[in-house]
Amino acid sequence: MRSSAGILLHRPAPSGVEVFIAHMGGPFWAGKHERAWSIPKGETDGDTDLLGVALREFAEEIGVPAPALDYRELGTFRYSSGKVVTVFAAEAPGFEIDEVRSNTFQLEWPPRSGRMRAFPEVDAARWVPLEEARRLLVAGQVPALELL
Repeated sequence: MRSSAGILLHRPAPSGVEVFIAHMGGPFWAGKHERAWSIPKGETDGDTDLLGVALREFAEEIGVPAPALDYRELGTFRYSSGKVVTVFAAEAPGFEIDEVRSNTFQLEWPPRSGRMRAFPEVDAARWVPLEEARRLLVAGQVPALELL
């Protein structure tokens, strides 16, 4: 079973709660909006320090370290594919970034072309109202929003 761990930052806003989410990079997600966003996260590869994994992956995907906060485990959520993600949350009212500087992955593109190209894991990240996040996040992560 594949597992991952991620960070869900949230903050109060005049319109209610906002969450910090990231648009997945690469050609599959290009041009897609709804269900193409994710909590910054990454695979655990058997590591048992799930918060450590979540913090490391946040830095790799966003390009800056996650803020030093009191993170609490929201829970573990199962995707329809069977993959699970453990989500840690913290209130981060002062967290802002100027730009995403994500790490990259290699992919043969176009398919069967024999050419390898580098794509960012994340191509955008921003604060969004909770209601909007319910439409944007991949379906397996939406239950984490309910626990905020």
